[in-house]
Amino acid sequence: MEHEVWFAKLLNDMIGGVSAPLLAKLHIEGFGPGRPFTNYLAMEIMVAIVIMVMFTVLRSMLSMDKPGGVQHFFELFHDFVKGQSLEQVGPHGVKYVPVVMTLTVFILFCNLIGLIPTLEAPTQYIYVTLGCAVFAFLYYHFEGFRAMGVLKYLWHFTGPVWWLAWLMLPIEIISHLGRNLSLSVRLFANMFAGEQVFLVFLHLVPIGIPIIFMALHVFVAFLQSYIFMLLTLIYLGGATHHEHAEHEHDEHAHGDAAHAPAH
Repeated sequence: MEHEVWFAKLLNDMIGGVSAPLLAKLHIEGFGPGRPFTNYLAMEIMVAIVIMVMFTVLRSMLSMDKPGGVQHFFELFHDFVKGQSLEQVGPHGVKYVPVVMTLTVFILFCNLIGLIPTLEAPTQYIYVTLGCAVFAFLYYHFEGFRAMGVLKYLWHFTGPVWWLAWLMLPIEIISHLGRNLSLSVRLFANMFAGEQVFLVFLHLVPIGIPIIFMALHVFVAFLQSYIFMLLTLIYLGGATHHEHAEHEHDEHAHGDAAHAPAH
């Protein structure tokens, strides 16, 4: 039976009875009657609380003259995500930075929290990584609908040649649904494997060697967060670039017309 981490035990003791009916409707099974919070759900809640508290405190300490180390880190992080957005999506990608950065920070903290003794990384559970993948999936489609309109966005799934629509439509649908599998399984498999390797060596050689695998785990945690962010931006670019390309074409056409010599 799965061991109940202390934060899951705390949530189950405090609000388990009240939360049980709601979590039962979501088909979330915990550690028995009146204890509906699983380890991965408890860890997600902890990560969300940590992020909200940290950024609330950081916001109150923001300084232009004497920025601290944490402020420097997240400013660099923001600039990095912004740069990737401009590169993968285009000039209009800046407006997606807040959501994409929030998702990336959440995944990164979920990856790293397992390094703290007595806690677990929620991303070593497929339910968590699939939830993040579904969120990214819904978000880029929502932005595609908003940028192009419902009918126009759906029409681009049929491909550039109308008489091949019968073939392109199912291929595009399968391809987009497969992105959920790609995003979720990649993150889950890497974090699960890293966690298990670290635990094995921790039991076999408790001194020295586990530090190497801990450093490797940190590297994998950052790398997988980056890959998830990058793929989300690529999907956003694919969902919105049609509208942006047409907008740029219209701007160039108007500019050429304005500079054309009069006859």
